Amino acid sequence: MSRLSVEATDYHTVGEPFRIITSEIELEGRGILDKRAFAMDNLDHVRRLVINEPRGHADMYGCFVTPPEDDAGDLGVVFFHNEGYSTACGHGTIALVTWALEEGVLPATEPETEVVVDVPSGRLPTVARVEDGNVRWVRFRNVPSFVHSSGLQIETRAGTVTADVAFGGAFYASVDVTSIGLTVEPRNLSELIALGREVKQGVMQQQEIEHPEEPRLRDVYGTIFFERLPDVDGHLCQRNVTIFADGEVDRSPCGSGTSARLALLDAAGELERGRRLLHLGIVGGEFLAWVESDTDVGGKPAVVTQVQGSAYLSGYHRFVLEPDDPIGTGFLLR
Repeated sequence: MSRLSVEATDYHTVGEPFRIITSEIELEGRGILDKRAFAMDNLDHVRRLVINEPRGHADMYGCFVTPPEDDAGDLGVVFFHNEGYSTACGHGTIALVTWALEEGVLPATEPETEVVVDVPSGRLPTVARVEDGNVRWVRFRNVPSFVHSSGLQIETRAGTVTADVAFGGAFYASVDVTSIGLTVEPRNLSELIALGREVKQGVMQQQEIEHPEEPRLRDVYGTIFFERLPDVDGHLCQRNVTIFADGEVDRSPCGSGTSARLALLDAAGELERGRRLLHLGIVGGEFLAWVESDTDVGGKPAVVTQVQGSAYLSGYHRFVLEPDDPIGTGFLLR
């Protein structure tokens, strides 16, 4: 075995890490879902190397960059995390577009640049605000989001919990954190991680969770614990923490999860059209989001959403695995 070397650039989206593999690695397959399957079967040693300790940690997130599916796109991406490969990542999309424009992978024009990104869940048109060569924010129009099921009763260590499941590029179970006597604060994180795992498993034991048009988009990806806050400048304001993959914690407000929340808020009549959601994460970062229009998915009512946030460069890396390193591609401890 020869030495393995992988180069990466790190960004964070309001606190949530995103590790972009910049080494030239080809992912085979016609579409992004096919490339995702190829990465699962052939490149998981790279994922483990950059996600696992001692080079990463249990809450690290990253991606492989690929060509788009056709000439109408600008970038393609396969997302990965501590458990495997996700179908959507809003914070990652924001970071990826920021990287591509700031690093010169794609040309940037001021004041705004449009970038089309192909992700496993579909095609995302994005707009980046560019000032003096720096990307100030990125806004993406997500794939259609919809409510899958409501009022599910899940047994947990905190008692019976009510969960609503919605799709925003991936499926999320939403739980009002006040219903379990907690708040979205770092001091409650250990309990929220444990409960998030229980809710996720409990929902999947009750329901077959599958996208009506693409069966490879399936299962509950994460649990969103949310709490209502006082309105800010006329915006509906909520704070959340998303527990996803294998107990991984999203430091950002979770981009695809924000779209799932918008679908639920819209269906419940809690967010009037034209009004925006100010969505806060557990470390205070924020996304601004809203419902743009109605649509449908497989005959099911759905909404088109917009999500906006900012990402920041945090480092350049060359990760190395020596052939005689007994730790290999690493381990995970929480």
